[in-house]
Amino acid sequence: MNAASFEIIYHFTLPDRSATTVELCIDAEQLNLLNELPRPLPSWTMLGFHQCPNCTLDAQTSAICPVAAHLVQILPSCNKLISYDEVDVDVVTSERKMSVHTKAEMAISAMMGLIFATSGCPHMDFFRPMARFHLPFATQEETLFRSTGTYLIGQYLRQRQGHEPDFDLSGLEVIYEEIKTVNRSVAARLRAATKTDSALNALVLLDIHAQILPYALKTFLDKLDYLFIPFWMSQCR
Repeated sequence: MNAASFEIIYHFTLPDRSATTVELCIDAEQLNLLNELPRPLPSWTMLGFHQCPNCTLDAQTSAICPVAAHLVQILPSCNKLISYDEVDVDVVTSERKMSVHTKAEMAISAMMGLIFATSGCPHMDFFRPMARFHLPFATQEETLFRSTGTYLIGQYLRQRQGHEPDFDLSGLEVIYEEIKTVNRSVAARLRAATKTDSALNALVLLDIHAQILPYALKTFLDKLDYLFIPFWMSQCR
């Protein structure tokens, strides 16, 4: 790793006490994965194989699906596990180390979300800033807070650049609608590529966030006002 990149390492201890490590190297500015893709790539990574209906890539210039291609490196480990296997996971960044004991599907889902965000899929570009401040095993509440916060920061910066901002979060709902379509197509790829259910169920866990976000924006965010009451009161003094 050089100064222009950073690593996030997932170290798994499997139920049989064997270990496997996935090192994800990410460009520090573009926030895209730098890991070298395995060659040859399997046929299920080709762009035209269960291509997302909303895909903006052209098979003439992009032969492979970037999400699928980067998932190849983790599938050998996934195929050793079923969803409810208990695993120990260490997630190591330059700032900290997080250790958890959890189900395989939860651990794979956390790592898969990071891969999606940094894969180069245009529909995942919104999540690149969140990848820079990766928070594995986030709760639904934490994910909602982080995604809305990321979107609003982006809109503020967009306004600073002279563009019309969207502070009512309507654009965030559109982003997650597109993500749901991507998830369905990636699921079809995984069904063709995996031997166990761990990777597919990990994707299901990711998709839950996309499914609930439109509802959560209309209901749950209002319930967070208690967090800001002390600040609002101090502003009124």
